Amino acid sequence: MKITAFTLGFLAAAASAAPAANAASGNSACTKTLALKITNIYENGDTNFHYDYCENIKDGRGFTSGISGFCTGTADAWEVVQQYHKLTGGKDSFSKYDGVLKKYAQSGSDSTSGLDGYCSVWSKLGKSDAKFRKAQDSIRDSMYYNPSQKLADQLGLKLSISRAQLYDCGIQHGTGSDADGLAGLIKTTNASFKADAKGSSGSTLKINGHNVDEVAWLTKFLQVRTNDLLHPKEKENASGAWKETLYRVKSYQYALSKKQYNWTKSVQVLDNDGKPVTVSC
Repeated sequence: MKITAFTLGFLAAAASAAPAANAASGNSACTKTLALKITNIYENGDTNFHYDYCENIKDGRGFTSGISGFCTGTADAWEVVQQYHKLTGGKDSFSKYDGVLKKYAQSGSDSTSGLDGYCSVWSKLGKSDAKFRKAQDSIRDSMYYNPSQKLADQLGLKLSISRAQLYDCGIQHGTGSDADGLAGLIKTTNASFKADAKGSSGSTLKINGHNVDEVAWLTKFLQVRTNDLLHPKEKENASGAWKETLYRVKSYQYALSKKQYNWTKSVQVLDNDGKPVTVSC
């Protein structure tokens, strides 16, 4: 998915700070699993973890693969491969692609030249290699889940639905402070609150010195994200593909309308066709 300089710089710190961040937020293992599975619906059409997925979806990011849509043109696929090298000792089926992957990660190129057989290798290892799956889990958490939850902690978000939405946004938009990134969208959302915003969620945030109900904040954030999906600010995201993914926001708006604020064992959201589906941990 999308990666920024902010994300790269934050990777190591996020990985080491993850346990403290998760403990502070009170997130349960089940709540995290639900968040991951919901995003899987948007990414792959079901709640399964598709470690073996790999294809060029022609979105300007090269090959898209794995549980988080790691892309050869946005550096996160290269991060997965490097993590896998650490687990295998440095010599494995991906080693022959190192030079090309590093070059495309640095340049942001969507080219797949020099990557013949890449998807075959990814798919085979994704189906059978526990170390490769572990590498994907590790990079998903360090680049997307943990940074999104750190931002949630900074905001003071307490509701499962809010924290999970930040993760899903981070997966698609990247977690950075650019105009289309998660941190950038949070900034835009916060700037819209110029007075107290009351509500009955039981959670109150301090935004620009104002008391803002967490559901009121999340409702505005979803509006801001919708506008960004329709009108991306960064040229690299303006292909039109994002306009086709409004179901990601509508799904959370549905859960919000049902007052499914805190999740324990399950939550009902919308699938990519707009049909209600129950996700369980």
